[in-house]
Amino acid sequence: MGLLSEHHQFLMSGRHGHRGSSGGGWGEEPRTRRGDIKFMLLGLLSERPQHGYELIKELENRRGGFRKLSPGSVYPTLQMLEEGGYLTSEQVEGKRVYTITDSGRQLFSDRKQQSHSQNLQDSSTENKSSELIELRRTLTQLNDAVAQIARSGNLEQANRVRELLVQVKREIYKLLAEQ
Repeated sequence: MGLLSEHHQFLMSGRHGHRGSSGGGWGEEPRTRRGDIKFMLLGLLSERPQHGYELIKELENRRGGFRKLSPGSVYPTLQMLEEGGYLTSEQVEGKRVYTITDSGRQLFSDRKQQSHSQNLQDSSTENKSSELIELRRTLTQLNDAVAQIARSGNLEQANRVRELLVQVKREIYKLLAEQ
């Protein structure tokens, strides 16, 4: 088996010791394995060339802002993909911009077909993402309202808001306990 073929098997297996990131604390989903990260990155790069920070932000946005991959999991994966010939990169305005190669497109296509044939694609993923985005938007609006009360200096209102938030927090913990 040739070196590139061995590397292809290595990439397809998704088993190469790195477990990825657990994200920024939101939504405590299972860790994202590097095997998954590489295909997420290839998918984004199949849309357009991007630099590492853009890729991290785009993945975070597509997950409703609740999960953020760490640079410590993204950049080594990009380097590994580049070394395998699945990406190229060049310095553009001081940033390393990655572009998917034909072999990278083929690897990504193979994975999509494999996932499709194993029926791993969850049809609710898009709905879940939009619901999480809406949850994040609501939380942001709540934060803005609480900040406005705090800036007003009205201690009576601030205490009432704090009491409401304590009640809401308890209800959320009850929901979590049901899982």
